[in-house]
Amino acid sequence: MALITRVSRLFRADLHAVLDRIEEPEVLLKQAVREMEEDIARDEQRIKVLTHEHGQLSGRPSELDHSLQQIEEELDVCFASGKDDLARTLIRRKLETQRLRQVLAKKREAVQETLAGLRGRVEANRGRLAAMQQKLELLAEDDTAGRSEVIWATPDITVRDEDVEVALLREKRKRKRS
Repeated sequence: MALITRVSRLFRADLHAVLDRIEEPEVLLKQAVREMEEDIARDEQRIKVLTHEHGQLSGRPSELDHSLQQIEEELDVCFASGKDDLARTLIRRKLETQRLRQVLAKKREAVQETLAGLRGRVEANRGRLAAMQQKLELLAEDDTAGRSEVIWATPDITVRDEDVEVALLREKRKRKRS
């Protein structure tokens, strides 16, 4: 029973070694590094777009305030002239502008939150990328070290009968002198 267990372990170990060689961890790690670099580049591009959008949204409230100020002045003129119909139209524009200002403020806050989250994700991914690159370097070093070990691990250590005879004669001569 113990012999069967040993043989089955041996087959499993050989199978795992074969699978490790087939998978080529260095190639898989290089692919993961490339994909992470692409993700970081994509996120950085999105950060640029959102930063631009945030800048545009930040400038909009002052434009809307200026527009509201003009509407207020026009409303003063309408009420002074007794033009209630025209005043209703201006009040509608004023309300629409105020609501637009609120919507843009909410959108600016949402963009700002998205930017903060995206920047955090990019920083975290950069940290992971650096760790993966270090692993890749270590794997490359291990691979070259493993190759040199294979060379040193398989030297020809067979001893011929003639070598044994010569060593025996040397040992005898050494013993006779002493």
